[in-house]
Amino acid sequence: MYLDEHLARPFGSIPALIHVTASERPTQPALILDEHTITYAELDRLIGRVASSLQRDDLTPGQVVAACASTSFEYVALFLGVLRAGGLMTPLPPSATPQNLSAMLANSGATTLFLDHASARHWPTDVQAAAGLKRVWLDNSSGEAADWSGWLATDATPSPVAPEPHWPFNLIYSSGTTGTPKGIVQPCSMRWAHVQRAATNGYGPDTVMLASTPLYSNTTLVALLPTLALGGTVVLMSKFDTRRYLELAQQHRVTHTMLVPVQYQRLMDEPTFDDFDLSSFQAKFSTSAPFSAALKADVLRRWPGRLTEIYGMTEGGGRCELEAHNYPHKLHTIGKPASGHDIRLINEQGQEVAPGETGEIVGSSAAMMEGYFGMPEKTREVEWFDATGKRFIRTGDIGRYDEDGFLILSDRKKDMVISGGFNIYPSDLEAELSQHPAVRESAVVGVPSRQWGETPVAYVVLRPEPNISAEDLLNWLNTRVGKTQRLADLVVVDSLPRSEIGKVLKRQLRDEYRAKN
Repeated sequence: MYLDEHLARPFGSIPALIHVTASERPTQPALILDEHTITYAELDRLIGRVASSLQRDDLTPGQVVAACASTSFEYVALFLGVLRAGGLMTPLPPSATPQNLSAMLANSGATTLFLDHASARHWPTDVQAAAGLKRVWLDNSSGEAADWSGWLATDATPSPVAPEPHWPFNLIYSSGTTGTPKGIVQPCSMRWAHVQRAATNGYGPDTVMLASTPLYSNTTLVALLPTLALGGTVVLMSKFDTRRYLELAQQHRVTHTMLVPVQYQRLMDEPTFDDFDLSSFQAKFSTSAPFSAALKADVLRRWPGRLTEIYGMTEGGGRCELEAHNYPHKLHTIGKPASGHDIRLINEQGQEVAPGETGEIVGSSAAMMEGYFGMPEKTREVEWFDATGKRFIRTGDIGRYDEDGFLILSDRKKDMVISGGFNIYPSDLEAELSQHPAVRESAVVGVPSRQWGETPVAYVVLRPEPNISAEDLLNWLNTRVGKTQRLADLVVVDSLPRSEIGKVLKRQLRDEYRAKN
């Protein structure tokens, strides 16, 4: 087929592939949002108009364009139009604090910011009014020439730009859950590798992919961009809702989806889940957060189609894949290194550990970030080189290989609790808590202790039944773990604080506990 020729090349352009589909299958639906559909011909023309507008405004290759807005056709077209013009897109999360938004914009060096009315409320007024910063309103909410419709050129044939593999594709900021957000520069070669990987995972012109996470998230982009590059259809959700997700999946005969584990949990807990026809699903993927073995088993039992857990980082490096449908006895692992990915384990001294031993996960592959934007010292902190000089990215995660070469994830290095000189892995305690029928989910964090240096504390969300007190649950857990692992406290809460892509904000829990005790 017409796409195979392009995918066989060592490098290519995603906007160029979209143009090919628009020429070959102009009426093919590209994007669906609510009751609206945009075809490939319409999307390709809109991308061209965006690129022409940016070039009219003197955008040069490599120049940064920022966007902070909710999901829309315009947002997708903007992202791809920036690429077609040779620019560098940085999608900023509306959920970030005003201080972090200001810091990210300043770090990026962007002089044009695309907003919508809802997202503008999160920005400091002085930043929005800063001299030299051009604002364009994606939702036409200003009533002025700075609106999207007034900014957009009628010309859909921009000057051609041929990207190189090393050119920056996008600048994505880390979540900031463990500190100040860092700008991750992903090169064009990295995104092209994602497209080629998607083709091997069954994405193609007949794909209908349901995207329910925000457009600024790499979790969304690793599925959305390849789907469009390969000529499939993307069904967008402005906001995740379990019932609405299932309705859309059934209505549009969805074949592929990328979800974070907390979304799987909420869907499995949806009382009407089994009432929907999900037989069209071919493949489901999960990433971005730990995925419990029990939840994987529930998804395999009740939801048709393959289930693959992907372990990796926005920074790139090593990727592991667990084909849960093929290895139901390995659900406690994150799978094996993907083809072409070199994943090793190192100790505190930067030396590789012996087989079977635990160490920090480092990875190397064709899909790796160039570095943190404007932060060379931070870039060096996450790089590790083997004896031959081969470059790896440090994940900050702790793990070990089992006897079959499957990687078992222990914990985040920063989340590990060192109590009385002993290493305590919160995930071990969370896994034990999950065995109690009253526990829906939990998060264990380390808090300061005069006696032990640090000590573990659990935050727990309970199910409606059976009833149990925090004290009884604490005693139950402490009789089942080693003496050095025992919890100092257990706090029952209605919900755990999470980022918009489902990561538990453990730093927030630690801060809250210290403030109250």
